Amino acid sequence: MKVARTTIVARLARLEREGIVSGYTVRLRQDLAQQGLSAFVGITVQPRAGADVVKLLLRFPEVKQLDSVSGQFDYMALLRAESAERLDALLDRIRALEGVQQTTTSVVLSRRIDRA
Repeated sequence: MKVARTTIVARLARLEREGIVSGYTVRLRQDLAQQGLSAFVGITVQPRAGADVVKLLLRFPEVKQLDSVSGQFDYMALLRAESAERLDALLDRIRALEGVQQTTTSVVLSRRIDRA
């Protein structure tokens, strides 16, 4: 089934206007995307310090994702660094943030499933 390019563009524009499509992304080949290191960091914060810690973490471009979670940690961050040395320095900076009580880091060894 062939659909004209103008029809596709018009449909996408309508989906964007209606808020059904909220953005686009690029996926790199897995071998390119895996250059450097990724780590999941559980972050525990002092009571009532969460909002301030989130604002501070926004300043770090290596923080690719930050989720508020239930359980042992208050937040779970996904970090991306070009080297182990850079990751170590980044973790030191996060631990030193006002309001951060504790961090627990798990370095990603390999990705087994990727449905992104």
